Amino acid sequence: MRATTQLRQLLKSKETLVVPGCYDAMSAKVMELVGFPAVYMTGYGTSLALLGMPDAGLATMTEMHLNARYMANAVKVPLIADADNGYGNAINVIRCVREYIQTGAAAIHIEDQAIPKRCGHVAGRRVIPMAEAVGKYRAAADVRDELDPDFVLIARTDARGAHGGNLDIAIERANAYLEAGADIAFVEGPTTRDEVERICKEVNGPILYNQTGVSPRFTSDEMTALGIALTILPGAAHRATLKALYSFAADMKERGPMVEAELFDSLKGHPVGDFHTFAGFDQIMKWEEAYMDEAELEKYQDSVGFQPGGDD
Repeated sequence: MRATTQLRQLLKSKETLVVPGCYDAMSAKVMELVGFPAVYMTGYGTSLALLGMPDAGLATMTEMHLNARYMANAVKVPLIADADNGYGNAINVIRCVREYIQTGAAAIHIEDQAIPKRCGHVAGRRVIPMAEAVGKYRAAADVRDELDPDFVLIARTDARGAHGGNLDIAIERANAYLEAGADIAFVEGPTTRDEVERICKEVNGPILYNQTGVSPRFTSDEMTALGIALTILPGAAHRATLKALYSFAADMKERGPMVEAELFDSLKGHPVGDFHTFAGFDQIMKWEEAYMDEAELEKYQDSVGFQPGGDD
């Protein structure tokens, strides 16, 4: 089953679909291993992981597409990807959506920010005129319908927290974008529960909620009760990685290289402790057995190192 069809089926549930943020293929594989039914490619995490720079419109369409392709092909669950503001006008959006579909992603969200864009929970955002944005979503919907009608198009508006914006404008825009052909509305940056309740009541379609930054936190049951179809938690993975990596690096700087050996010992029996199996060396061997000459497997005899199917 195509990833797009998988995601459509997941979204039919009456419960909120909770999707964790990931920033590369490895973090996506971890989320899949834990058991999440879908994963989300965060734009901020992509920019930070690839460039070491903030989410301020610095990552290019090519870099975002490439990361989405790597991530979508690393997992069997659907990938929802950040597509920033479509990287230009409606004509640019046509190429943007076409290429995201080709990456294997199941869904994208496109925002109505002006170029250069920035993180939806950082001050200084600006939005384009609503009529221009509607044209971009109409173009995106036409590409979806032509190439894969199951591809999920999510329209994000940043008008709630943008310069000169407010929640009324954001809700008006969300409804206009749904009318233009978007499947799901994403009102970025509500700051109170009352605002979230208004969005759920006044937006005429499924809602994506971004549980991060300035927005309030809810349990899964609370989001289901509010009527939220989909929630993303974009920053959790790269923040957890930053914290763990900083602690490990500081410890190794203080105590020396044997800290690495201690880390290896502590991972024995852990679900990702069998590092080479997690990476896929067992699968490589199975492919060799299925598709290559038996003589190819002789290379494993008397060879030093990790043996697929054995111990790390």
